[in-house]
Amino acid sequence: MCKGLATLPATCLKSAKDIKHKISFLLQKPESQAADQKQTKVNTTAAAAAAKRVPTAAEVEKWKESFSHMMSSETGRTVFTSFLKSEFSEENMDFWVACEDYKKISPSKRASRAKQIYQQYVEADAPREVNLDAVTREETKQNVENACPSCFSEAQRMIYTLMEKDSYRRFLNSKVLQNVCQHTAAQEKKTCDYAENRQELTGGA
Repeated sequence: MCKGLATLPATCLKSAKDIKHKISFLLQKPESQAADQKQTKVNTTAAAAAAKRVPTAAEVEKWKESFSHMMSSETGRTVFTSFLKSEFSEENMDFWVACEDYKKISPSKRASRAKQIYQQYVEADAPREVNLDAVTREETKQNVENACPSCFSEAQRMIYTLMEKDSYRRFLNSKVLQNVCQHTAAQEKKTCDYAENRQELTGGA
């Protein structure tokens, strides 16, 4: 049987692992799923509000200057997440946001939320497993047992660096960012034209 599995194409084995991830997610405890769905709904609502706001050209230029500028902007994170989705790696941003939210929750909810984040993103073969080395994964596992405010700090830092050094560099040359720049330029031109027309009409009166 083992010999037979070894002869399977790598794509088949990857598909099998993906199916395993989906099944493990479906088998999670209802309360864990409910908490994740509630948090996802909150984040989605905030993201939708940010997506409706057209960034200024100055803001977009800031995003280009540094990854930290983009991550400090809710609209910037929303645009970057849309790029991550195109690369099937949005779990990195979702994990980072979950860690940020975790730092703000009350101590009474910390233990259960830490366990949910660990099971969702950190442990081996998690449904939305992020790319961590074995040492950081084990260190985070031990930290979660104490559920301290900083138990995900090292894992979050590693994923932040991964996005900065890898995904962000491709994002800068992506169609996603180009579209935002074009849309922003069009909006500002429209606003400028409107202001000029209004001024002409006022002056003509």
